[in-house]
Amino acid sequence: MELDEYTADGDCRPLALTLGDPAGVGPEVAARLLAGGLQAGSQAWRRPVLCVGARWALEEGARVAGVRLPDVPSVSSADQVATPLALLDLDMVVPGFEFGRVDASCGQLAVQAVETAARLCLKGSVAGMVTCPINKEAIHAAGYVNDIGHQEILARLAGTSRTATMLMTTGLRVVHLSTHKSLIEAARFVTRQNVLDKLRLMDDALTGWGLPDARIAVAALNPHGGEGGLLGREELDEVAPAVSEAQAQGIRASGPWPADSVFNRAIGGEFDVVLALYHDQGHIAIKVHDFHASTTATLGIPFVRTSVDHGTAFDIAGRGIADPTSLRSAMLAADALINRQLARL
Repeated sequence: MELDEYTADGDCRPLALTLGDPAGVGPEVAARLLAGGLQAGSQAWRRPVLCVGARWALEEGARVAGVRLPDVPSVSSADQVATPLALLDLDMVVPGFEFGRVDASCGQLAVQAVETAARLCLKGSVAGMVTCPINKEAIHAAGYVNDIGHQEILARLAGTSRTATMLMTTGLRVVHLSTHKSLIEAARFVTRQNVLDKLRLMDDALTGWGLPDARIAVAALNPHGGEGGLLGREELDEVAPAVSEAQAQGIRASGPWPADSVFNRAIGGEFDVVLALYHDQGHIAIKVHDFHASTTATLGIPFVRTSVDHGTAFDIAGRGIADPTSLRSAMLAADALINRQLARL
């Protein structure tokens, strides 16, 4: 099969897929998807895939999954991809490798894969990137003390501090005001300027992905939306003024709405996306609604990056039971965002 037979809109650039921490479930879900759930040339998938990581990790993932990988030739650059699947092999050995164990070498390999794929994105050599999970303890053990996760790594490489995480699943999209902060720090982060900046970023990103004039609902921080200041003044002093200023700038924002009802209203079709004010406020809503198919996208970087919406799952790594549904959703989401078709997700 020739590339132009299955790529979208004549764009033959591959999509990079990083394999994540080898000690986690990333290589297993990737192997499962490549072996059976992802069919290049099918109606659902239209561009080649360039895996980025270590071949031995992908083969270990296939072994524990009990699947046979299709042909995945090694390449040294993205422009050498001439088949539906290829591998940019980082060829890094992890002495004494074990599934489910925090290992600095695994953290090093995982970050190198993310950095490699991101640089390919910045060069325009690939159309975008999808990431399998990395482990925060492992990357810290490898010396990446300022990189809490993918978002921080990508922001560092792209030279931007204006980023956000959006979680997506059928019927619900959630962007987070902050993610990797303690709860008390997250509450302190709820300021008028921070909320306004995030609303601007959301409006820009969603427009670029094919969803202009998105209806953005802002969740409240306090119970019952603060009850007019009786349960906290953040809604009155910080959130509501930010929403009003965003509206004056033409952004279709509303709120703050009580968090115990706003997500259900979005699922019902009243809003296109919800701005959650801290990590668990948004993650819980998404994962209760549809845990296995939920995915993540990064706003504020100059390329498309989507991800599975689960961690390395060290407790089940190596047991052959990891579910590739989220990864498949992330791959299809990346294709939609590349083609500015967010509205169809």
